[in-house]
Order: sequence, then C-alpha cells, then structure tokens
Amino acid sequence: MTYTPHGKHLIAGEQVAGEAHFPSSPAHGPAHEFAVGTPDLVDRACKAAEEAFWTFGTSSREDRAQFLEKIADEIDARGDAITEIGSQESGLPEARLVGERGRTTGQLRLFASHIRKGEYLDLRHDPALPDRQPAPRPELRMIQRPIGPVAVFGASNFPLAFSVGGGDTAAALAAGCPVVVKGHSAHPGTGELVGDAITAAAKACGLHPGVFSLIQGGKRDVGEALVTHPLIKAVGFTGSLVGGRALFDLCAARPEPIPFFGELGSVNPMFILPAALGARGASIAQGWAASLTMGAGQFCTNPGIAVLLDGPEAEGFAATAKAALQDVGPQTMLTDGMAEAYRAGRDRVAAIAGVEALLTTTSEQRNATPYLYETTGAVWLENHVLGEEVFGPLGLIVRARDKDQMLEIAHALQGQLTCTLHLDAGDTALGQRLMPVLERKAGRILANGFPTGVEVADSMVHGGPYPASTNFGATSVGTLSIRRFLRPVCYQNMPDALVPQA
Repeated sequence: MTYTPHGKHLIAGEQVAGEAHFPSSPAHGPAHEFAVGTPDLVDRACKAAEEAFWTFGTSSREDRAQFLEKIADEIDARGDAITEIGSQESGLPEARLVGERGRTTGQLRLFASHIRKGEYLDLRHDPALPDRQPAPRPELRMIQRPIGPVAVFGASNFPLAFSVGGGDTAAALAAGCPVVVKGHSAHPGTGELVGDAITAAAKACGLHPGVFSLIQGGKRDVGEALVTHPLIKAVGFTGSLVGGRALFDLCAARPEPIPFFGELGSVNPMFILPAALGARGASIAQGWAASLTMGAGQFCTNPGIAVLLDGPEAEGFAATAKAALQDVGPQTMLTDGMAEAYRAGRDRVAAIAGVEALLTTTSEQRNATPYLYETTGAVWLENHVLGEEVFGPLGLIVRARDKDQMLEIAHALQGQLTCTLHLDAGDTALGQRLMPVLERKAGRILANGFPTGVEVADSMVHGGPYPASTNFGATSVGTLSIRRFLRPVCYQNMPDALVPQA
C-alpha cells in the first residue's frame, strides 16, 4: 500500500499542523504537502527536550540501549514505505535506500552495544590519600555526562543515515541527550516516517515524549531559532560550507557559545605515486571513475581530484578514466538546486585558464553527467578555486611537475575528510614524505582504495580540519561520535549515593 504522509510536525510525541505548507519536489511520483516550521514550534520543541532531559539524561545505559534498538525495529517495520517514498523524493534507486536503511538501523544497534559496554564513559578514579605529605589528596572520580538537548539538521544527500534518525541523532540519544531535528525539505516524507518510528519507540519505552521532535520545512529563521535557542547545548550538521559556516557563527556569537559539529564537504584528493601509476594506472583510473560517479557523485567523500606525475603514464591514466566515464549515463540528482550547483561548479572549473576539458557532456534539468578536466600542478597551485568541492561526478587530474611539486600540492590543500595514497613498494620513500602532511590535512587517510563508503565502526573518523568540518577533534560517524555530546565531570569526596550509577 502506498504511504500517504500526514504532513505534520512531530513535537514531543504529538502531530502538530501548521498554518503554512510547502510541497515536496519528488524526482518522480506524487508531490505532498507538509507543514512549514516556525520559531514558535522550535521554542516548544526545545522546552519539551529540556523537560525530558531531567529523566532521560539520568536514565540507565540499558534503558537507552533498548530505546535505540526499538527505534531500529520501528524503522525496519516501515521499511517498504520508507524505500518507496525515499526513492520518489530523492531519485535514489531502491537498492541504495534499502542499503542505507540497513546502515541506519545498524548504527542504532551499534550504539546500543557500545553504551552497554560502558567504555565510552572513560571512568577514572584516584583514591583518597589522607596521609600524603605535605598535603592529603581527596578522592576524585570522573565520568562523562550528557550535555543536554541537541539540535540536528537533516542532510540532503543521505535521507536516512545522516538525517532524522541518522548518526547524529543516534549518538546524541545514546549519550542521553534529547534531540530536536530540523528536517531537510528535499525528503520530508522520508523524514516523517523515520520521525514516526522514533516517536513510537519513545512511547513504547515509556520515555518522556520530549526526547524527540521533528520540525519540517521553514525558512532560515527556523534554523537560526534552533541553533540560538538557549536550551540547545550542541548542534550536529551535515551540509554546505556556506550554510554550515553561517550556523557555526551563530553558535559562536550566542551569549552562551555552544559547539557546532558541522561536516561541510571535501574534494578528497588522491595521490597516485609513480610506481603504482606505472604498474596499475589503468585499474586505478577505472576504480576512480566508478567512485567518482557513484550515486551521481553526491557523496561528501567523493574523490574529485587525482594528483600524479606528468609523463606518458599520466596520458594513459587520463585516457582510461575518460573512456570509463564516457560509459556512465545521466543520473538523477537529489534536488533541482543541487543540479544547478553542479553545473555552476563545472562552469567555474572550465573557465580557468590552463584547465583542459577531457570529457564534456550535457547535464540538463535534474540530471548529472560526468565531466573530466586536467591541469598542471602550477595552475592548480595558483587557483584556489580548483581546490573547492564540486558536488557531483566531476573529476580533475592534476599533473605535478615532479615529486617536490606533488608535495607542494599536498601542503597547499585545505582541510579534507579524506586523502588517499595509491602506492606500491617502490613508492615508500615518497609516501613517507607525504604522510606527515596528509595527517595534518585529513581525518582519514587511505592506501590503495577509494574513499566513497564510510564504515560505521569504532575506529572510523569522518571529519577533518576546516573546512572539511568545524571541529577537527570530532567525527560524525562511528562510536567515537558520541563524545561530541558528553562532557567530563569530576566528583570530589562525593558519597556513593550521590554519584551517577554508571
């Protein structure tokens, strides 16, 4: 049976209508009407979240683990409807959405397992030393505690894994923080279904309904009201550099500044070292083309730049990449706005003197087709615009003059989510020169792989120096992401009855 959205906000367990409405803009299928958010609704949701925090923030790890698992179950129970409307709204193939739903429920269950273990609490205990000279030491105990209500902004490119019930929401709830979500208008029906699942789980677990709210649509004033609300204590965001930086500045300018954990994008450069290029340049080029065009290039880890040494092997690499990209047909982008931005990025790159077009295609309306350009290391170093993200299947080959210029290019990079080295045994010395630089540029460094595909695991880091993210010490993927919504508290000479049970 086809799902028909109710089109309402979800505020502390209630479906709330709005005076104004906006239509969805699906890639195919029917459009639906959704209520438009307002600052008043933000205030109502934040106050409910603060009320919920007094019980949810002190709840047991087991209770929160069961809540996370129940959310996963409720999402799975709505699986077919989520896939159907998600595909209509985003244009993504059903198989991709089924996989993304598995990732979403998988990370919810992973966080349940993680908090049950308790290691994230970083418990520390210094026993009292009453006889120590020249002064006694008090008993000191330290534990990580939840910070309070968290605001989460749904991402456009992952309707499930980075949106209403995605990684930011899972990490915050696992930490004991109620969540207020600003849904993304690109997929409001998908967000509504996931929000219904979280609301149902909270009710089934007997939690305060303010533990979760979803506000749909709304203009800039809604997002501004959310990040500046005095009861919000942190923000999770995945989106554009311009939008993220504006919200970051608002968070910093508050009377009580709060952390803004923004993942803002990256060009994810690959350095293809000489021995690897000579031995298997063709296979690397084919793999790059596949990674570059995966999901119409709409991944924040899309490897947009390939840096290699100039020479005959570079010619072969470019020819193979061009041939592979020529076989990729038009793909539907997530929104009309993204399609327009992709074409604007293409035009920005093509307009620079010294940039040669190797493959040009025709991207029309909401479709994206691949483009391939190349330039020299000198031109790339002189034009910072070539180091900016183009969100879509566009690749740029940078031919470095020599190894020293390759190192110079690495030094000139802005902060990245990922950097990749393609290398063989003969490339070890150059790899050793590059590694100290790349460690300062990226949160994840790969060898002989492609960065599209972010494993949800204990060791994953999905973040990096600015502008890849606004907090280089954090990750938005993996169990370490829970630390964003915790703060250490020390208890000195505190009776056991007053110390948190954990």
